[in-house]
Amino acid sequence: MDPVIQLDKVKFAWQDKAVLNIEHWQVEKGQKVFLYGPSGSGKSTLLNLLCGILTPQEGSIRVLSQELSSIRAGARDRFRARHIGVIFQQFNLLPYLSVRQNILLAAHFGRTESVEPDHLQQITDQLQLNSAMLERKAGELSVGQQQRVAVARALFNHPEIIIADEPTSALDSELRDQFVDLLLQCCDRNQASVVFVSHDKSLAGHFDQQQSLSELNCVTKEQVC
Repeated sequence: MDPVIQLDKVKFAWQDKAVLNIEHWQVEKGQKVFLYGPSGSGKSTLLNLLCGILTPQEGSIRVLSQELSSIRAGARDRFRARHIGVIFQQFNLLPYLSVRQNILLAAHFGRTESVEPDHLQQITDQLQLNSAMLERKAGELSVGQQQRVAVARALFNHPEIIIADEPTSALDSELRDQFVDLLLQCCDRNQASVVFVSHDKSLAGHFDQQQSLSELNCVTKEQVC
């Protein structure tokens, strides 16, 4: 079985400043990976490469057996919307839209032809978002509620991969643990692999694999691989 994510000899630089140099890294189907590193270690750049927002100057990035750099930018955007659910640090909800409308944006960007009648309710039930909350404006919600909406949107298109970028940075320790448990339970139900990026190593125990980006990245190790 092919891995869901595979990087080989990937190099990326900003204006000739080397940021990433990864010899090999892969994520298997169903794996829950915790990727940690300090600010400046290249976490955000790596996530943008995995999502196809950026392309490497050298090397290969295969996601679900698709070589991302071989398809045009518009096709990469559609591929991401259909196959990768992204949970951003700032959630990226539209505050003037309702919770329902924010979640259904996933169907719009993924160009989903039809929405299963019960699917929205199944997702929102998993995340404890009741019917009254679906009609509230996203800007009226607490941070914890906004996080659950962001997860619902990320899961809506049945993506094979969930990528989470520092989604617990605004929570205290108890709420961080509760949120991670809830996220992983939902991903298990949806059979999604997870790449969870954070600088907070205390969360590592929730995951079946932990990886230090500083050790993975030859640039930050200051050595040639």
